[in-house]
Amino acid sequence: MHKPGNMKPEYRSLHRARQGVVLLFLAVGAWYLNWRLGSFNAEHPIFSRLLYAAELFGFTTAVLNVFMTWRLSVRSAPSPAAGLKVDVFIPTYNEDVEMVRRTALAARAMDYPHQTWILDDGARPAMRDMAESLGLRYLARIDNADAKAGNLNHALPHSTADLIATFDADHAPRQDFLLKTLGYFSDPGVAFVQTPQDFYNLDSFQHRTDADGHVAWSEQSLFFRVIQRGKDYWNAAFYCGSCAVIRRQSLDSVGGFATGTVTEDIHTSLLLHKKGYRSVYHDEALAYGVAPAKIEPFLKQRVRWGIGAMNVWRKEGILFARGLTLPQRLNYLATVLAYFDGWQKTFFYFAPVYVLMAGAMPIATNGWVFLLHFVPYYLLNFLAFEEISRGYGRSLLIEQYNMARFASFAWSTLGLFKVRKRFGVTAKELGGHTRGLGFLLPQLAVVGLNGLAIPVGIVLFYFNGHLPEDGMWANVIWASINSWLAVSVVRFTVERGVNRRNEYRFVMPLPARLNGVLGTVDDLSPRGLSFYGVLGPVKVGDRMPVTLYLPDGTIEAQLEIRALVHAAEGEQAYIRSIGGIFTALPQPATQRIEQFLYGSDAQRRVNQYREDSPTPLQRLGLVDKPHASPGGVNYWTSCEMSTDAARTANPLAGLVRIQSESGHVRLLVHQRLDAGCSYVIQAHSRAGLRSLHATAGGYETILTGLGALYLYRMALLAAPAVPAMFEDAPVARPAVAA
Repeated sequence: MHKPGNMKPEYRSLHRARQGVVLLFLAVGAWYLNWRLGSFNAEHPIFSRLLYAAELFGFTTAVLNVFMTWRLSVRSAPSPAAGLKVDVFIPTYNEDVEMVRRTALAARAMDYPHQTWILDDGARPAMRDMAESLGLRYLARIDNADAKAGNLNHALPHSTADLIATFDADHAPRQDFLLKTLGYFSDPGVAFVQTPQDFYNLDSFQHRTDADGHVAWSEQSLFFRVIQRGKDYWNAAFYCGSCAVIRRQSLDSVGGFATGTVTEDIHTSLLLHKKGYRSVYHDEALAYGVAPAKIEPFLKQRVRWGIGAMNVWRKEGILFARGLTLPQRLNYLATVLAYFDGWQKTFFYFAPVYVLMAGAMPIATNGWVFLLHFVPYYLLNFLAFEEISRGYGRSLLIEQYNMARFASFAWSTLGLFKVRKRFGVTAKELGGHTRGLGFLLPQLAVVGLNGLAIPVGIVLFYFNGHLPEDGMWANVIWASINSWLAVSVVRFTVERGVNRRNEYRFVMPLPARLNGVLGTVDDLSPRGLSFYGVLGPVKVGDRMPVTLYLPDGTIEAQLEIRALVHAAEGEQAYIRSIGGIFTALPQPATQRIEQFLYGSDAQRRVNQYREDSPTPLQRLGLVDKPHASPGGVNYWTSCEMSTDAARTANPLAGLVRIQSESGHVRLLVHQRLDAGCSYVIQAHSRAGLRSLHATAGGYETILTGLGALYLYRMALLAAPAVPAMFEDAPVARPAVAA
């Protein structure tokens, strides 16, 4: 790490091996594009030059990406000064009252004195009642002028705070959000502090998860984990409209939140940077919201972002904007150019159709000569992207999302010529079905036209020889890849387009008792859960008492059984899990579950999900690998634990998971253990009790809205003689799954 002058933050530069790959890519790219200038096909000059323009655009954006992400900022949150006046603004228009209430609960519970405001553009009595019931300030307006920016500006004259924290209606902050962000404002030149926008609904359209591989990757992972940190080094990280704190004095100097575009966030950032203020990107997820569950809101959101970026470009200029440094101009340029990628992808997806059907080769050269130039460039392009992305790029998944959004990106660039002033709130509904296939028409066109072009091109070749043989087969492969990408998007969209639940169930394991039987919850929401444990005969419709073990104590409730999941082991059938809903759960108990689940990354931390994956150079051992996720069986089992000295007195309920590495287990509890102390862990499985003897080792603290959880790595000990009631039962496959 280095700390250069000119108020730049500490940073971590690209690893030397990665630098070598990137520099080789840039050199080979320049060599390839220079060679391509002599390979145009004079018989098809327009088509040939369009292909070259698409390639040149791709190389230009790659160069900008290298510039942005060569160095990534590394920041440690300074302690906040005492006595700051802080207001928290939660703007809302038509979002569900329950969703806003959960965000407000988390915002109200943040450490550091502050006042929370509900800014209601819908002027709804139910929203007013909710705000008053929680003791929050409520402010409404009815004209909706300038949408979200207007709503925020309307609140500014009513506030006397030094600092304004803004959260979207669905983004619930972690308890320490203000403690981690306010300290940066001891520097009077800092205008705003932005944190990542993370999302708790891991089954959304923009998420890809693999529980066995401990993967929870998002289409926005690359932006928030890498690109924003790169921008931060150049003082060009931009305000994202939520999960941020902004200085009131700086905001007043630019006339408040920017209006006149549909993206007040990047517009406000640019105005503040033009004034010479600094921005801070704190790379730690401190708030968690709702990502678009289906393709419609996902694409509508991207269209709005693209149109807003074009509006800002048209209204403020970027390359020639006064007040910006050259690096800031290049960073903003990279942001707006990203949406023109839609036109490049459109050309690439349909170019082989034209070649195969019209016999129009865009390149006039021998096929082998072309491959000798193209293959090194293409492979280095892939390798450089993987390495500059630090494992968050995941090229195959990125290409699938490129296929999903190419038409939306292309459409959004029309905002450069026509200002769209209407602000659309991204839909937050989780349930229901995708309405029709209208949003998949571009992908269906790719499948249909490329699928048709392949046989037509082959037939035309054998009957008319309209293409050179190597050119024909190269374009057949190209069209096949396009078709496969489009089919994968259609299939994924259909899978994510059906959701019978109206509320997200958190992948959050907890110990619980159902009808007195200790088991494991792993599918929890404020309305219901799934339970894994050994019960007697049960049937759908039964009601049973359930006890949840939360960090601040227990919750007693009634659970109505709604579903039974059966499984079999050999010839023996058994109930693997029980799904149910709470009945007559008191409001205070519901709020405790909400505070536990929302505004926390506990489900990620407990399951040890990762967003990054080893890059090619890391797999080769040339760059250090990221910390490995735990291997072995991905199961949590309920347990009771106590010390050897008092093993029968007041056992502590928790969860245990045996690691693949010999001699260790993972333990999840809501109390800290005595370091080095020996413990007896009674694991409850379908086969009975299993006694484990372990010593408390290192642990990590996981914050929730109800207190902390502690994830321990325990060293197993040889079991001493124990009473018969603690002897190991035969061990079978774990009966619970996370």
